[in-house]
Amino acid sequence: MKVLLILNDAPYGDERCYNALRLAHALHKHDPGGELTVFLMADSVLGGKAGQSTPGGYYNVEHMLNRILSGGGRVLLCGSCMNARGLLDDELLAGAARSTMDELAAITLATDKVVVF
Repeated sequence: MKVLLILNDAPYGDERCYNALRLAHALHKHDPGGELTVFLMADSVLGGKAGQSTPGGYYNVEHMLNRILSGGGRVLLCGSCMNARGLLDDELLAGAARSTMDELAAITLATDKVVVF
């Protein structure tokens, strides 16, 4: 199955991104042959920044996104949202990519399930 998760909230502060990524991991576990795309927009684009350092025992969004990428999933970031926050392409975690609304629209139309956090 093709699944698209769209995240909007900041990576830290509340647990929306954390819970979305937990769902992404569970989806991959139950459907390892499926296609999973995580699209970060608004404040969630900051979760795609490389070099995050969180206190011991606290979740790390960068590590969670890397796990999605290593499992064959895609991590895309809204380019306009990146620009608004001064986030540059060379600051992204390896494997994540700048994207567009047009690409999000195409993925949305081609996917089986869309979940928005």
